Amino acid sequence: MSQPLLQTQVYRLLFILLPVIIFIQSCASQANEPKQAIAAAAPNPAVPADGYIVQPTSFSEEIEITGTLVANQEVTIASELMRKVVRVQVKEGNYVQAGTLLFQLDDADLQAQLERLRQQEKLAALNEERLRDLIAHDAAIQQDYDQAVTNLNVLKAEIRALGVTIDKTRIRAPFNGRVGIVRVYPGALVSPNTVLTNIVDDTRIKVEFSVPEKYANLVTIGKSQRFTVQSDTAVYAATVIAKESKMNEQTRTLLVEAIGPNPHGKLVSGQSARLNLALHTANDALKVPSQALMPSPQGYAVYLSKNNKVQLAPVVIGQRGTQEVQIINGLNQGDTVITSNLLRLMPGAEVALVKIK
Repeated sequence: MSQPLLQTQVYRLLFILLPVIIFIQSCASQANEPKQAIAAAAPNPAVPADGYIVQPTSFSEEIEITGTLVANQEVTIASELMRKVVRVQVKEGNYVQAGTLLFQLDDADLQAQLERLRQQEKLAALNEERLRDLIAHDAAIQQDYDQAVTNLNVLKAEIRALGVTIDKTRIRAPFNGRVGIVRVYPGALVSPNTVLTNIVDDTRIKVEFSVPEKYANLVTIGKSQRFTVQSDTAVYAATVIAKESKMNEQTRTLLVEAIGPNPHGKLVSGQSARLNLALHTANDALKVPSQALMPSPQGYAVYLSKNNKVQLAPVVIGQRGTQEVQIINGLNQGDTVITSNLLRLMPGAEVALVKIK
């Protein structure tokens, strides 16, 4: 077949197929147009989020401070004399009254000295009485009588001094309290300042804590403070009774002391205490959850839900709590603040509130 004839047949075939191809493309284009129109007409889905309705309420600013529990009264019992212990009258953990005999030291030699002085006192008293009678009858001189009176008074003073020493051999409880561990037993030789035991009055407990200088003037005498300890989950209360007279120059803190009840003796001196120190209180404050705040170089802002539309509201914050923030300006009572999914939101977007608090 010649080449001109072959070209003529190809042109005829293309002429026949071209209308078919155009028809197929037209049908495919018409089939895609409804899908594109539906996709263009579909609205953007609303973003789910949680909301918080702003209402006036009381608000208290608190800071957490670590303190130490201290007994109402606590003393270490020690001997003032170098003597042997002859009797231990107390057991560990017992509650004793003030004046209860705890330890008896050996006082045999002191008792013997006391008896000798008392006999000398009797003789001196008889001598003074006899000379007084003689002076009345001008049978003795005044000097002899004065000497007899002086001897009698000296013996009485020595008896009193010896009585004080003997009293130190009887070691008694200085106040009502609980006895700690007994560290000596009968037969032990103790010296001055030897620790025998300790007594703690824990019917009430003190809490000592240091307040930063920024808040020092906010803690006043008579103010109640709450605290917790690690040994249980109860919340205890104590009333401020004293403040240190000066600020600690190293830590710039002020030492404060509060006291409160110790129910069933559960609190132990030396425990650590965690206090929630109340600083400021407002009774009609507007507050929002802390996670609703969005910081920016211009300040803070929150997202509001207005007719299911997101609206940006700049706010001025006040006191901060552990989970909430006081709003001074920018919100009104009844506003719904969005508290979750904030990164997916923008002003004007649709929002669907899932949970409202």
